[in-house]
Amino acid sequence: MSEAEQAPASAPEAAAAVILDALNATDSNGTEALNATAKFVATPEGTALAYGSLVFMALLPIFFGALRSVSCSKSKELGENDYDSGFRNSSDMPETITGRDAARFPIIASCTLFGLYLFFKVFSQEYINLLLSVYFFGLGVLALSHTMSPLMSRIFPESFPNKQYQLLFTQGSGESKEEIVNYEFDTKNLVCLVISSVVGVWYLLKKHWIANNLFGLAFALNGVELLHLNNVSTGCILLGGLFVYDVFWVFGTNVMVTVAKSFEAPIKLVFPQDLLEKGLGASNFAMLGLGDIVIPGIFIALLLRFDVSLKKNSRTYFYSSFLAYIFGLGLTIFVMHTFKHAQPALLYLVPACVGFPVIVALIKGELTEMFRYEETPPEDEATKEESSESEKKDQ
Repeated sequence: MSEAEQAPASAPEAAAAVILDALNATDSNGTEALNATAKFVATPEGTALAYGSLVFMALLPIFFGALRSVSCSKSKELGENDYDSGFRNSSDMPETITGRDAARFPIIASCTLFGLYLFFKVFSQEYINLLLSVYFFGLGVLALSHTMSPLMSRIFPESFPNKQYQLLFTQGSGESKEEIVNYEFDTKNLVCLVISSVVGVWYLLKKHWIANNLFGLAFALNGVELLHLNNVSTGCILLGGLFVYDVFWVFGTNVMVTVAKSFEAPIKLVFPQDLLEKGLGASNFAMLGLGDIVIPGIFIALLLRFDVSLKKNSRTYFYSSFLAYIFGLGLTIFVMHTFKHAQPALLYLVPACVGFPVIVALIKGELTEMFRYEETPPEDEATKEESSESEKKDQ
């Protein structure tokens, strides 16, 4: 997390990648303090409003993303078309993170971070950010459309003329024909796309912090919804590895500081500490990286799906981990202001989000059951269905 940043007047915003690739840069951006050129002393009211708003915004994608991840998980059993989340295609299906993926992720994140560090040292920052800004514009529009789609489906009346469309690109012909792109969408999705494009143009031209936050919230919610840990052990491996990653790159080197100062993109949530003085034109921001939201968020979402699998009409593990996240984030802010130094948020979030649910499981005598819970990737389920069908044919 950072205390304050003087927003550049005309520097183009940039992005590296969304979800997996973007999270690597997110941690580097979200856990650093970017010092203003001219020191700004925030009022207690402005500071409280800024950090209170950041905490509230961080909770939104975790809570609603976790709920949508349950529906997303059920869609694997019901079929893609039963999942009302926007564009109905394979990209809407969850991406399962295995233990091997979790173990490799901190290494990949470190290589990506150091690569960005070298990149910004060698090449012009302005042109790199301009190129990535265009790329991020497209990703942001799609992410925001996907986020808005369920809401739009409820807003529009049933009498609304909702036509179906399909965008299909194939390669080859006959039996060797292979689908490259297959998007199915309707009129409601097109309305979401238009609205999202307006926000995208606003962000591209003005780099306004509200447009930044709309994109950031959309990315975070999509990450929590569509990135699924296959079990609790994998979650512990991922969070433990990124715990070490975050602490090392924040306290051990200046690489993260350099990248954070150079890498300007909507992969963080920001809120001005001088909002009360300057209104919407405020420019001194407190910030929170999306990595500090999505990484704990996918673990919290896993615990919600575990709660659902118990079929006890209870959400004990979800609420305990959700409260643990609030506690950890609050502790991060407290320590940062006490010692006047940037803090790696995962240093406090990981022990809280893992420790609280484990303690609850020990008290309830369900620790073994929690660590035995397993989610099957969609590919494995499809393989099982094909093998069962072939067995029936053989019989």
